[in-house]
Amino acid sequence: MTGSGRINGIIIDETQQAMARGRPVSLRIEYERPRMPEKVVIIGSGPAGCTAAIYAARANLTPLMIEGFMAGGQPGGQLMSTGVVENFPGFPQGIDGQELMQRMREQAGVYGARQVMEDVTDIQLDTKPFFITTSEGNHFDAQTVIICTGATARRLPLESERQLFTHGISACAVCDGGLPMFRNKDLAVIGGGDSAVEESLHLTQFGSRVYIIHRRDQLRASKIMQERALAHPKITLLWNKTVEQFLGEKVLAGIELKDTITGELSTLPVAGAFEAIGHVPNVGFLRGQVELDDMGYIKTRPGSTQTSVDGVLAAGDVQDRKYRQAISAAGSGCMAAIEVEHWLQEKGLM
Repeated sequence: MTGSGRINGIIIDETQQAMARGRPVSLRIEYERPRMPEKVVIIGSGPAGCTAAIYAARANLTPLMIEGFMAGGQPGGQLMSTGVVENFPGFPQGIDGQELMQRMREQAGVYGARQVMEDVTDIQLDTKPFFITTSEGNHFDAQTVIICTGATARRLPLESERQLFTHGISACAVCDGGLPMFRNKDLAVIGGGDSAVEESLHLTQFGSRVYIIHRRDQLRASKIMQERALAHPKITLLWNKTVEQFLGEKVLAGIELKDTITGELSTLPVAGAFEAIGHVPNVGFLRGQVELDDMGYIKTRPGSTQTSVDGVLAAGDVQDRKYRQAISAAGSGCMAAIEVEHWLQEKGLM
């Protein structure tokens, strides 16, 4: 096949055409005018986005997935910076996070999902069809939109943290706490809210001792969570402490702490450190057009992925403030795709 071709009004070059057979396609898009609106545009390419793309593609909706490039991290979501994933069903020996996301992406492409590695910089939800602009200046009309942009874990702004992240430092105890490198070792959780306590309690199943490092003299967690932490024999609270730096060359060996009252420095030898200082939903591009909750997550109707805007759905961590797991994100992506299919049928747009 030579020269350029056209798929549903989209110009692609010969390399992309060669990839179109059974492989995901990253497209450089130039729409001809006039153009037909996309039935569904999926924004995001983590477990929620890829699963939505798989289901929508199998329903012959020819979904377009705008994967993201820089906003909120990288294409593929947080699993792209995760080592071995042991809690995703179907992989009894575990699977590398990047490999898992590549498999999902390829599976979406096999069934006909088209993929664009760009960021959404603007979206207009007060028009029908919806109008989307990307970082490369491309424009898309969409009858429905599934938002799967995830949430970015807050991380300490330290060079040592960047160097040792995934080598003893993690932002998800539920994801990584059971790995062999953390079993029967002293571990630390940084934070003072409910998430920090929940992660600490989870880690007591694996670690020999769990330290909660908190910069104040009392936890921000709910009373019941505080009581559980204070009563647990494996948990030790380190009050009025901040992290100065993480220690270790190739893997984490300890944490240098600073007392917020005396200024005294101390070293805490640990094999694992889990940052539980919150997440930031990646919703900036929405510019307030979709209703959010008090923590900035997209609000969806109970038992649904439908947002406050008819025809706009949300799945994955961008609307999940509680679980934030790959499998729960994938499940909500499935829900969103099925709901989009039903919505299009009801509107007579199939």
